[in-house]
Amino acid sequence: MEIVVVAVQGGLTLLLLVLLVRTLQRQSGLERGLREIGAQTTALSLAVSETHGRIAGVVDGVVVLNHTLAQAHEVFRKEAAERDSRTQRLVNDALTQLRNENGAKLEEMRRTVDEKLHATLEQRLGESFKFVTDRLEAVHRGLGEMQSLAVGVGDLKKVLSNVKTRGIWGEVQLHALLEQVFTPDQYGRNVATRPGSANRVEFAIRLPGHREDAPLWVPIDAKFPLEDYQRLLDAQDRADLPGVDEATRALETRIKLEARVIHDRYVEPPHTSDFALLYLPTEGLFAELVRRPGLTETLQREFKVMLVGPTTLFALLNSLQMGFRTLAVEKRSSEVWALLSGVKSEFGKFGEALAHTRKKITEVQNSMESLDRRNRVLSGRLERVDAAEIGPPASARRADDDSPLPLIGAASATSSD
Repeated sequence: MEIVVVAVQGGLTLLLLVLLVRTLQRQSGLERGLREIGAQTTALSLAVSETHGRIAGVVDGVVVLNHTLAQAHEVFRKEAAERDSRTQRLVNDALTQLRNENGAKLEEMRRTVDEKLHATLEQRLGESFKFVTDRLEAVHRGLGEMQSLAVGVGDLKKVLSNVKTRGIWGEVQLHALLEQVFTPDQYGRNVATRPGSANRVEFAIRLPGHREDAPLWVPIDAKFPLEDYQRLLDAQDRADLPGVDEATRALETRIKLEARVIHDRYVEPPHTSDFALLYLPTEGLFAELVRRPGLTETLQREFKVMLVGPTTLFALLNSLQMGFRTLAVEKRSSEVWALLSGVKSEFGKFGEALAHTRKKITEVQNSMESLDRRNRVLSGRLERVDAAEIGPPASARRADDDSPLPLIGAASATSSD
């Protein structure tokens, strides 16, 4: 407001200066104008004074307004401070309450989580310890089994390292195959296939011969050249081609020698078949020998010996068993025909008895029909007798009755007929 007053005063002063300049310019001919200007100046001064008074009033009003605004501002500031203080207290109280509630909930959640984690941890640890314990027990059992297996492998190695026990092992395996397929009377053990010879073959299959007391034997001998076969496997593992060829030739020579011995000792037609079987206890050894070109043909052509492995021998024994069954059926065919002839004669007698029975049944049926007719006649007569008791006199009834009742003896005779 002071600036406004100063601006108004400046404006008025400038206006007065302008009027004075114009008055001075027109001084020569404008005295009347000066007097008028003086009057106007006086009026203007009065107006200015009045304006100053009004401005002073406005300034006082502005001062009062400023004081009022200052008081209102102070009151508003105090109220705002009080509201802020109350709001701060409320916020602090709410935050404290929320903090306490959150702390309680977090504590409860922590206890719950701890309990669940503890229970889960105990369960998982129990399961893990149980699993580890079971695994350890399984490992312990496995170690025990491996120790037993190692002992068994050692025993097997000892067995296979001895020529005599190795041969016994092959004989046991061969005996198991024969016992699985054949009955005890279809094969023999330690059989002297050559008459008058002391050499006895391990096993021989009994085939039907020309006479019942003289069967035809098929010799089977088990051989297991482990040393030669082991040298061959070692050479193959080393990828030693010259060693493989040398070991293969040695194994082939050994098998030919064994085949010659089997042929010379056990093959004696017509007491035996014209061939013998050389049994190899392992499929690997059998496959290695069969793979040699021309070896099986040479053994069959020169020594009449056929190589067989476990699978091959089992198939051959099954084929022979089917042949035995066919021979048994042919041997019992005469008995079957005799049995069928007896059944045929008995069936004829059964037909005659059946015809006689049918005749008797027909006679009984006819007698039953005759008795049924007599029964109907007697029933009709009895009905007429009942009606006569309530009907006309006896003379009329006798006149109406056409045929007399038959005598009891006649009825009995008829029934017997």
